[in-house]
Parts: sequence; structure tokens; C-alpha cells
Amino acid sequence: MASSLAEDEASRADRPPAGWRLWWLAIRPRTLTMAVAPVLAGTALGWAEAGHFDPRPFLAALGGALLIQAGTNLHNDVADALRGGDQPLRQGPPRVTALGWVTPGRVRAAALVCFGLACLFGLYLVTLGGLPILALGLASLAGGWCYSGGARPIAYGPFGEVFVIAFFGLGAVGGSYYLQAHGLSLSAVIVGLAVGLVAAAVLMANNYRDMEADRLIGRRTLAIRAGLRNSQALYAVMVLAPFVLLVGPTGPAGGWLVLGALPMAISLIRRFTTEARGPAFNIILGTTARLQLLISGLLTLGLIL
Repeated sequence: MASSLAEDEASRADRPPAGWRLWWLAIRPRTLTMAVAPVLAGTALGWAEAGHFDPRPFLAALGGALLIQAGTNLHNDVADALRGGDQPLRQGPPRVTALGWVTPGRVRAAALVCFGLACLFGLYLVTLGGLPILALGLASLAGGWCYSGGARPIAYGPFGEVFVIAFFGLGAVGGSYYLQAHGLSLSAVIVGLAVGLVAAAVLMANNYRDMEADRLIGRRTLAIRAGLRNSQALYAVMVLAPFVLLVGPTGPAGGWLVLGALPMAISLIRRFTTEARGPAFNIILGTTARLQLLISGLLTLGLIL
């Protein structure tokens, strides 16, 4: 009887979700906060330093960032499956292409739809911010595509974390700031670096979890190059450095409020260094993404209150 119940549960677990739930799973909702956090922080900093808030670029930038993130995730889903990257050893959440739940053509088409819609938001933002925003938008779209595509995908080498800091930190924060303040400042660079470092920690958690599976398919991620101990140290630096940047003498006014997220950061470092790699790291990955959003939210409060 117990065996029958276990088989039934396993059968239900293997069934693909239906309708919108399937696509919700495919866009990896746990990572979507990585698109929200930098837009929120950059907009709040621009508001605080420029003395006014324009909701139009904020909403358009938020929509475009979410679509680029979703499109990147979908493109990564199909590209990894076709390259043989999503093997049984992989410990992460289900990938719809590799499991045969959706055909590669449909997933690729969905990614293109996301990128296309992001372009519409981007064109509107160009009317507000001009050529700098056009350059940033084109670079973001190209980066989202090249992360898993092309002859040498960024995701398969040791520079994925650098890519994340550049686009999910410096670029997204700087662009959101520019749309409010119509310029750049040292504070925008510092906030961008801080937010980007936590986003890079999300990727480090993902790649640290999958080191064996990634090595088998020829990936040489930063986690693989650094090894177990150094990866743990790098994760700790990525999670703690934002507090130094935001609370230090060159940090923005109100940055001290992010210290409210420090206990969460310390707990994550402890778990990263003590828990066995495997499915448990899916929780660490999701919590690291929430840490980034919490830091951005607390910084926003400190800036505008």
C-alpha cells in the first residue's frame, strides 16, 4: 500500500504543470527579483538626488527588465537542453525543454516574444532618455541572448558573475538612475556594484550546486575554477561587500538602513558553507535573490524617507 502511494506521488511529480503554470515555471520566478531590485534601487537613488520622481520611466524600465530576465531564462532553458546541459545529475528545479514538457521551438519562440516586448518598452525609454538608454538597451538584449547562445556562451565560462554584476547591477541601476536624474553619479556606481554583487551571489549558488554536472558537459564556471573552499569565500564576499559599500563613507545617504538585512546575509553564508550541495541549495539560491530585493527595498526606504 505504501509503495503504491509513493508511486502515485512520483507519477504526479513527473506530470508537467498545465497552462500558465508551465510557463511560470519556465521563466524561473525565483530569479525575477533580480530584475526588480536594481530598477527599484536606481530609481530611488535618482529620485533622492534629483529631487523628483517620474513614474513613467520607472514602470517602463521595470517591465523591460522583467521581460529581459524572463527571455534570458527561457533562452537558457532551451540552449542548455540542446547542448546537453540539463543532465540527470543536475540538482536544480525542472527545466521544461530538457524534460520534454515543451518543444525547443516553442520555448525559443517564447524567449523571442519576451525580447520583442522588452524592445517596445525600450523604445519608449529611448524617447525619455535618448542615446545612452538605447545603447544600454541594445547591450542588455545582446547580453541576454549571448549568455547561453553562440559558440562561447557566457554561462559556460568563468565570467558569468562579472556579466551579472555588469548588467543586473551597474547597467540596470545606472540606467534607472539616469532616467530620473538625467546623468550619473558616484553613488549610482556604488549602488549598482552593491546590488550586482548580490545578484552574482545568486549565480554562484547556482553554479556551486551544479559543479559536477557542469564539469561533465565542459562548463568551466567560476565555481569550478575556484573550487569548493574558494567558492564559499567568494560567496561570502559577494554577500557582505554590499553592506560595506552602502554603509561606508562613500555610500548614499540613508544607506545605513540596509544593515537590517545583515542577519539574513550572515545566515546565508553559514548555510552556504555548512550544508551539503544538492537540492537544498535551491532554497539558498532563492533566499539569496530575496536578500538582494530586501537590500534594495531597505535602501529605497532610507533614500526616500
